[in-house]
Amino acid sequence: MKFFKVINHVKILPRWVIFFLDLFTAIFAFLIAYFIYQDTKNIPFSSNDFAVSFLLCIGATILSFVIFKLYSGIVRYTSSTDSIRILSCNLFTILILFGTKLFALAIRVPSPIDTSLLIIYSLLVFVGLVMYRTSIKVFFQYSKTARKIKKNVIIFGAGELGIAVKRTFDHDLTSNKIIVGFFDDNPSKVGKAIDGVRIYKSDFLLPVIKKLAIDELIIATPSLLPDKKAQVIETCLENNISVLTIPPAQQIMNGDLSVNQIKNVKIEDLLERAPIKINNESILDQIRGKRVLVTGAAGSIGSEIATQLSKYEPQLIILCDQAESPLHNLQLDLQENFKDQIYQTFIADVKNYDRMRHLFEEFKPQIVYHAAAYKHVPMIENHPIEGVKTNIQGTINIANLSVEFKTKKFVFVSTDKAVNPTNVMGATKRIAEIYVQSLNNKLENENLEGRTRFITTRFGNVLGSNGSVIPRFREQIEKGGPVTVTHPDITRYFMTIPEACQLVIEAGNMGEGGEIFVFDMGKSVKIVDLAKKMIKLSGYEPNKEIEIKFTGLRPGEKLYEELLNDLENTLPTHHEKIMIAKVRENCFDGVQDQIKTLFDIVATQHKINIVRQMKAIVPEFKSQNSEYEILDKQNAQTS
Repeated sequence: MKFFKVINHVKILPRWVIFFLDLFTAIFAFLIAYFIYQDTKNIPFSSNDFAVSFLLCIGATILSFVIFKLYSGIVRYTSSTDSIRILSCNLFTILILFGTKLFALAIRVPSPIDTSLLIIYSLLVFVGLVMYRTSIKVFFQYSKTARKIKKNVIIFGAGELGIAVKRTFDHDLTSNKIIVGFFDDNPSKVGKAIDGVRIYKSDFLLPVIKKLAIDELIIATPSLLPDKKAQVIETCLENNISVLTIPPAQQIMNGDLSVNQIKNVKIEDLLERAPIKINNESILDQIRGKRVLVTGAAGSIGSEIATQLSKYEPQLIILCDQAESPLHNLQLDLQENFKDQIYQTFIADVKNYDRMRHLFEEFKPQIVYHAAAYKHVPMIENHPIEGVKTNIQGTINIANLSVEFKTKKFVFVSTDKAVNPTNVMGATKRIAEIYVQSLNNKLENENLEGRTRFITTRFGNVLGSNGSVIPRFREQIEKGGPVTVTHPDITRYFMTIPEACQLVIEAGNMGEGGEIFVFDMGKSVKIVDLAKKMIKLSGYEPNKEIEIKFTGLRPGEKLYEELLNDLENTLPTHHEKIMIAKVRENCFDGVQDQIKTLFDIVATQHKINIVRQMKAIVPEFKSQNSEYEILDKQNAQTS
């Protein structure tokens, strides 16, 4: 082992040493070639003929070495490009020798070199140069990995990407991975081999990984269905096998894959669901040529909505947010990806009525996507005044201005926390829902021509959004733990940001006004299981290498989220993932009076009274793990 340690510190050889090694290889090749030539031709040895042939062959070879600078490469890093240079150099040598032979024939002198000798020599020189360079490369490669613990790796996908992964590791000098097999579901491939490595059917995943003592599995196929991918990852995690993946084919630069691009699978891959089908033609008809406003544009949802809207050729997208730097960065990113689309940034706070009125006067948006909101449950539990101002007052400002300026559609982004709210944040969103729905009903009853149609969309947590649990867990794992979970039984629904925003746009497209659209969030996920899987995906053992610590429910937090309350049910739509919630209707005038009372109390800065009025507007609002639980007890005593 000490020997290999010394070898790895050997300096790169000077060019003149490489030149003489190449020259020695050529001389050795000539001696063997001449012996073979003499033996096959059965002619006696002639020192004169030998000397002439030797000088011609070696002279031409030296000239080619100098012209092609064959000595300039670093031998231990020999690649296929070097083989092409050696071949080109060899062909040039042959041309020189054939040219010499033709010249001799032209001036009627005996041929200085036999054609058979020339061909044998050129083949042996090529083989010799390639072999000695490759041998040195393999030797250095082995010396670098001799002390490393080898890992048996199997690749899921025996297509072009899978083959590229195998050859990437084959050519990596520092890799300690040995590709021992492929998985593929194509019957025409199963049982066959690629580069001597067998292809197995994925139905036998568990027996194969045990038989081959697999340490890692690399997913290298874009066609693997989400359910199948989740099943494969789950099986690997249960058997302490690391799972890696490669970037999408379009992200692999110039078709070349590097080892650094092969990374651990993310939890988003495990929670991924089948792609959503949306009615692109219908959405295009509604949005093309329109002026569209997105509030909260710099946030996770708002920025993705703006990105997806850009595909539908609106006349103008107004990006409104109070966060200056994120808004600026968003505009730069969008402009880079959609060069022909026009964007207008507008720094403003939605609760500032005068500023928002100026926006509507200047741009007169025809469609509004209202995503601006405060969403952190514990923060709003401690600061209900700001929650009311932004989530309720801000929504009312945009809604009223939309009606005044004859906006065609207003799409409100709500949350599952508005159902049977247990915290101030959820209650503020529910009150905002009540306002826009009752306003829509009022306008509908008045039968106003060109009225604004209000549509509400309601969904749960999105993967990777700002401040959500997954980025938090990822940071904690990177720091070595502990990973903090509030309660061992807490569950949440999850959806990817693009998926949620696709459904928001589709719901806005199909809505006629007054609906609350509920999205199919799939199965709820236990947060502690999510934490365990993220730790395993990062290559650690839960509660051994990374601790999971339970911290207790935060103010206003509940164990599970609902998408509908007890008084509601749903109706299907033409889209399988979107349903319409049938909710109780509210009289607009009564709602307006209650909210006016709420705003009057907000002016007093009295938190308890603010929350008391919110509970009056939303009777199902029952606080949990919060200082406001006392209000529920008081209400129970008086009822």
